[in-house]
Amino acid sequence: MQNDPMTGWVRPIRRGWVVRSEVPGPDVDEFAEKHRVRAALAQPGAARGTLLAVQHPHRTPAALADGLSLLEALPQARRALVDLVRMAYRPVVDVVAPYEVDGPDGSATGLLCMVDPAAVDLDGLSQVRHTEQVYPDVVTERAAVLSGLGCATSAALLVPVTHGETLTAAVKDAIAAAGAPAVSTVDSAGRRHRVWLLGPGPIRDAIMAVAAARPLLVADGNHRVAAAAEAKLDGILALISAGPGLRIGAFHRVIVGTGRTADELAAAWRACGLTVREDPDAVAPTVPGTVVVRHGHRTLVVDLPPPTATDPLPRIDHEVVEELLIRKALALDPEGPNVRTLPAGRDPGPDVEAVLQIAPVPLADVLTVHAAGGRMPRKSTYFTPKPRSGLLLADLA
Repeated sequence: MQNDPMTGWVRPIRRGWVVRSEVPGPDVDEFAEKHRVRAALAQPGAARGTLLAVQHPHRTPAALADGLSLLEALPQARRALVDLVRMAYRPVVDVVAPYEVDGPDGSATGLLCMVDPAAVDLDGLSQVRHTEQVYPDVVTERAAVLSGLGCATSAALLVPVTHGETLTAAVKDAIAAAGAPAVSTVDSAGRRHRVWLLGPGPIRDAIMAVAAARPLLVADGNHRVAAAAEAKLDGILALISAGPGLRIGAFHRVIVGTGRTADELAAAWRACGLTVREDPDAVAPTVPGTVVVRHGHRTLVVDLPPPTATDPLPRIDHEVVEELLIRKALALDPEGPNVRTLPAGRDPGPDVEAVLQIAPVPLADVLTVHAAGGRMPRKSTYFTPKPRSGLLLADLA
């Protein structure tokens, strides 16, 4: 689908629902990993009447006990969503939503709206450009949820390629003219989220023109964007924001279920020619080039090999970790059940054998990879702060 690059691919939410007070149930943004979702839904009251259960209906205790697939569990999820909307939301029509979030991991001012994930510019180039590779099974699952619910319950975070300060200024001007927010809430991590609703008029026209003026990078939500394309949806819910305080945090890898000791890990990595040393005082790396491994009470430091003459630059540590430390040295599939991803600051859980701490990817490296037409490895950039799921829902019909 080709759209007018100035108007047609960034659109209002034609029909949606804004939360009246608080998002029902656990803070859904805290549970990205499947095992964490299952654990959260196993808590008393979490599996009924919550947005988390609607988004993951096949991971509730009842669905697991009955052996329900996602497709088999979706009808109940649709009915649960209707009940949630009736109890916790009020309808909105033909709006965009200026949005502010600030907290310990940064700040962002932007516009919640609908964006066409398949839009191209006059040269045939995508207006919404992925920054990371994706897991195909996750994309398929998310596409089924979007299609099955017919409703977007969480927003992707999209960042203008250039001139982001213009968007920030336009949103701030709209907020100044809008009065009190429609929603003001604080999440479990202490971030304050505020949402305003903006209907038709010259202010909305101006802010949408700025939001659609340049291509957008997918900072968070690569799987959601890919899922919308796979489901052949002509719109996704997105927060378009340039910060001004966006940050890229670390995204680690976790080893589970192998039974390997710290000494066995070190031996496997040394056999691949890597330098491994023990350092109980080592802290998580802040610049690329080393990996700090936490295994019980022991801490190892692994020096990654320098790039070869044929390696594309910049080289991203996550790719080296997955291919050399995990696939080659340990004979594990980086996408398999023995390897998990872990954003910095999250509890890895009780069943973890080792956490491979990887340095955050510098923003300059992300932009260089993008400019060269490439994509970052999966789960390598952890942009914060993110839009909070469930504050504003968008009808996809």
